[in-house]
Amino acid sequence: MIFQDPMTAFNPVQTIGRQIAEAIRVHDRSMRRSAARDRSIELLAMVGVPSPAARFDQFPHEYSGGMRQRAMIAMAIANQPKLLIADEPTTALDVTIQAQILELLEVVRTETDAATILITHDLGVIAEVADRVLVMYAGKVVESTSILPLFRSPRHPYTLGLLGSLPRLDVHMETLFSIPGQPPDMAHPPPGCAFAPRCSLSRNRSLCREEEPDLVQVGENWSACHFVHEMEQEAKIVSQEVGMDIRVGET
Repeated sequence: MIFQDPMTAFNPVQTIGRQIAEAIRVHDRSMRRSAARDRSIELLAMVGVPSPAARFDQFPHEYSGGMRQRAMIAMAIANQPKLLIADEPTTALDVTIQAQILELLEVVRTETDAATILITHDLGVIAEVADRVLVMYAGKVVESTSILPLFRSPRHPYTLGLLGSLPRLDVHMETLFSIPGQPPDMAHPPPGCAFAPRCSLSRNRSLCREEEPDLVQVGENWSACHFVHEMEQEAKIVSQEVGMDIRVGET
């Protein structure tokens, strides 16, 4: 697991090296401390931490944000996992460090041959690194597809709203497009489709308010929308409003 904020994920009163070594020895009780130290230093070097032997004995507050994230990745791959779960790993970082971390995750994926689940709200990151995308709303998958169909031919109103909300530098807009309303209170989830109160396709139709849609295949995409056949017209409306060419029905 690679957490969003490595400063709160690391123990502030123990050195980085000791925490990585502990993760290794928990999985291999027979490993000596010296061997765990050597392996930890090797991992820090692998993820691009400079002077890894010296950094082994430093505390989390002595690392920068990007360095802490690298150390967190080192800990995550210490025991050759088959799956890495990266929860918003670049959110707290500036764009330069973000690019470095994304590149590092790709290197790690290649080195470990582990599958990676990347949790993010950043569509730019998704476009850059993902092979397949699950769009989620209120804890449920509302669309599943590969990258190109997601951006060129979204099949769910929420996905369309996310794409429309992206700021554009090449189009003059008086106001930014946004999805109306607020996410539902998941302590008291609404009946039917959770996105219905914010959805322009719903139009307060009883089917949306009363029945939760199933995830069904539509072309290359899977979509959970009762009125997915009306998405083509909805995409035209959003495209005109935001100056983006979104063509539902084409891939």
